[in-house]
Amino acid sequence: MSISSASPPATGRRTAWAEGLDELRAAARTEPGRLRVIGAVLALLVVVFGAVTAWQVTNRAAAADDVVEHSQPLTADAASIYRSLADADTTAAAGFLAGRKENGAIRDRYAADLSTASALLVKAAANSGGSPAARAQIARLNSGLPRYTGLVETARANNRQGLPLGGAYLRYANEQMRTELLPAARALYDAETDRLTADYRAAGSRPWLATGAGVVAIGALGWAQRRHYRRTNRVFNRGLVAATAASAVVLVWLVAGHTVARTGLTGSYEHGARSLRVLNEARIDALRARGDENLTLVARGAVLTGSGQDFYEAGFRSGMADLAGGGEHGDAGPGSRLGAALALADDEAGRRPVREALTGVRQWQERHGAARAADDKGDYEWALAKVIGPEGSTGESFDRVAAGLQRALVHEQAEFRSAADAGRAALGGLAVGAAVLAAAGAVGAVLGIGRRLAEYR
Repeated sequence: MSISSASPPATGRRTAWAEGLDELRAAARTEPGRLRVIGAVLALLVVVFGAVTAWQVTNRAAAADDVVEHSQPLTADAASIYRSLADADTTAAAGFLAGRKENGAIRDRYAADLSTASALLVKAAANSGGSPAARAQIARLNSGLPRYTGLVETARANNRQGLPLGGAYLRYANEQMRTELLPAARALYDAETDRLTADYRAAGSRPWLATGAGVVAIGALGWAQRRHYRRTNRVFNRGLVAATAASAVVLVWLVAGHTVARTGLTGSYEHGARSLRVLNEARIDALRARGDENLTLVARGAVLTGSGQDFYEAGFRSGMADLAGGGEHGDAGPGSRLGAALALADDEAGRRPVREALTGVRQWQERHGAARAADDKGDYEWALAKVIGPEGSTGESFDRVAAGLQRALVHEQAEFRSAADAGRAALGGLAVGAAVLAAAGAVGAVLGIGRRLAEYR
């Protein structure tokens, strides 16, 4: 008969984690143990407050830098690409109308516009970053621009030989510009504007997490000092007071700095970026109207709208309505680009060039009406001189409008830069300062609790 014996059950070994918890519970039953826990928690809260503040401020400062140094300049470049292409198309039509009398200034202006557009496209391609929308439009422009210039040169060659086919080539080139190049340039401008808006939103978002962490840290420090007072009847603990003061400085600095930064960035948007957008739109309207005016004389009624109107004359009137509207006594009409630009300008230096542009628009409309009346009566040569002539022409009025808008753009760009720089400067040093003060506050909390612990030795 065999006797089997069962081995005794193995004694369960407790984990280090469980043993640590037991030791912590045991320590928490004594005042020195509780003080150690309080000191560790206070130091952790102050450090977390400083770290979150540094993190959120760094992100907002980077977004503010992007607004000033990256997205706004790229938006301005995209607007300049559109302007250069539209002006090149307008200049090509003016040169075509001049025929063999085309002067070097017109050719130089056309070449300069194309050179500017090409250079800005290269710059935009290098800085488009991770924006697929921007890269797609840049590719469209790079592929379509050579086709357009080829059509313009063919139109010029036929025109110099007196062949009527030149007008057809120029109209086709204009169609390419209207349906391919300018929409792509506009889409690029919209993509960069969306990026600018996103950067503004990121730079101006409130640091709620850091603010909340600061309130919690200061509240915990206040509770610890009240507890200290109730147990010792001592009003102040120098270490805890220093930690509270450091945390309060960081919190006040955070709130004040972000408020100033947000105010500056909001000002740069309301009185800078918005004005720049409206002025760029006004310049686009003026260029489109000028191009349509020139092509009215090139096409001479060959292209009609669905309702039987001259296509280019209808385009001119639409562009003028968008640009200045039909205000009384020469004023800008409600809802027009120039009306909006006047409303957004916050000083006389900003309003003056817009009013000068508006005066140029009204003069342009009068001269255009005279040119159309002459053309309708069969006096094409007089109408042509009224449109592209050196003096008293609509071209002279257009240049006056363009010059006024350019001065307004320069002024608003300076306004934008000044306000944006002031806004981002308010965040300067805050991230580093928060980290240093938080570290000092954590040390103060530990030393303050350590002073109480020393009384138990």
